[in-house]
Amino acid sequence: MTEQKAKLEQQLWNIANTLRGKMDADDFRDYILGFIFYKYLSKKMDLYANEILAPDKLTYQEIENHKQADEYLKAISDLSLDTLGYFLKPSELFSELARRGNTGGKNNFILGDLAAVLTSIEQSTMGSESEEDFGNLFEDLDLKSSKLGKTEEAKNELIVKVLSHLEEIDFDIANTESDVLGDAYEYLIGKFASGAGKKAGEFYTPQQVSSILAQLVTVGKDKLKNVYDPTCGSGSLLLRVAKEVKDECAFYGQESNPTTYNLCRMNMIMHDVHYKRFDIKNEDTLEKPQHIDERFEAIVANPPFSANWSASPLFMSDDRFSAYGKLAPSSKADYAFVQHMVHQLADNGTMAVVLPHGVLFRGGAEGHIRKYLIEDRNYLDAVIGLPANIFYGTSIPTCILVLKKNRKKDAEQEKAKALKNRSILFIDASQHFEKVKTQNVLRPSDIEKIINTYRNYSMAEVPNRAGRNSLEAGELEDKYSYIAPLSEVAENDYNLNIPRYVDTFEEEEPVDLAAVSKELRSVAERSRSTDATIADYCKQLGIDTPF
Repeated sequence: MTEQKAKLEQQLWNIANTLRGKMDADDFRDYILGFIFYKYLSKKMDLYANEILAPDKLTYQEIENHKQADEYLKAISDLSLDTLGYFLKPSELFSELARRGNTGGKNNFILGDLAAVLTSIEQSTMGSESEEDFGNLFEDLDLKSSKLGKTEEAKNELIVKVLSHLEEIDFDIANTESDVLGDAYEYLIGKFASGAGKKAGEFYTPQQVSSILAQLVTVGKDKLKNVYDPTCGSGSLLLRVAKEVKDECAFYGQESNPTTYNLCRMNMIMHDVHYKRFDIKNEDTLEKPQHIDERFEAIVANPPFSANWSASPLFMSDDRFSAYGKLAPSSKADYAFVQHMVHQLADNGTMAVVLPHGVLFRGGAEGHIRKYLIEDRNYLDAVIGLPANIFYGTSIPTCILVLKKNRKKDAEQEKAKALKNRSILFIDASQHFEKVKTQNVLRPSDIEKIINTYRNYSMAEVPNRAGRNSLEAGELEDKYSYIAPLSEVAENDYNLNIPRYVDTFEEEEPVDLAAVSKELRSVAERSRSTDATIADYCKQLGIDTPF
């Protein structure tokens, strides 16, 4: 399976490079991912229709020439819209357009028909339950763009070339036990992100970080009711959470960038997530939240770091922010996203969010919000410091905050549970990475260490969390992790800067002053000898010495 996956990834990347010389990374990403998606929809449609027609000993390719074509197509369309969420006629399938593009002569001009087919896919869902999930999915595939070529013939030639190469690849969609194509799609998204510079952060979280967030919110769980990402980008983080549990869950997300929003929906469908199982919205999460009445068992996010937002005084009457008494600064929306996520979190839920280090110690309104989350609500469960330079487009160090609502405040509860729920775990993973070219990368062993440390803290039956090394041997590591009681955090004025809690100071070897003195005397003696030799040479030459 791994070999098949690697082969498919390489094949798709090679085809993507067919477009590389014609346009910038963002543009050819949209085209190649869009065409792969179109082929995927076509293959799913063909397989499903042939399954329906099997009792009649017909194939979907034959239907449009059948004397009862209209009746068959109407029946298949109705079934397909409910099961797949969309409908394609046999003549609109990817394989048909790729075949026509290679016929030669004037008949191979397919740009107009291709544009019509992509529009038809979207229009087929109008009035159905899947309309919102498929609407405007292909709006970024501008087949009239001069980026594809200077003439219509040049554009057509390039598109035919790409479709022909894709048609030769077996997507193995019939294999329901495999998600090789979905993984390959993820691979391409990651490859495009690695070359997209600062823009990559708008749509992609590196898989190493996604893995940590996904595992953190699923510790102790093998199933989830739902998962939510308020800044979902391409949806990769949502999909990664689903891989950590056995049962299917519902996906919810919101994304402000229309192009990235389309990519997210495509990514969901490419991973065979039924349209009824995901609800992705295209709006600004802070200004216009779309799932405000929902509560989620798992929330993950990699919001834009220190983004601007309106911070309008009107938000002081918004239930997401009103209890805190202050709003996050307009120039730094980090805590606004945290407050939003806390509001959406179910009582039995866990949230994990990546943020810049400044959220740990900045004062003002942010310090006030941080104190409220810890002192008044006791929601903060863990603070994890990550290495610098692991995100695309920025080299700043980052951290992960893990929050839960079920950390009880009642000091009269069972002693062990009271201790467990009145502390915060700090992990300093900032020095645990491998440098790959210009990027720092978390290795599997680095990720495992973070998760095992958090799991031991979270799942311990009778923890004693009053100070350093208070769990069983091996569960806390010196200079790596520390469990701080809330009283200690209060003494630090709710400053969460990790070095205040995890002592990473390395003692230097003691200096042997006697040996240093002896060496200095030796150097001085050698210097005097050298000076004498130079003076002798100068005397022989009849010149003054330089000293």
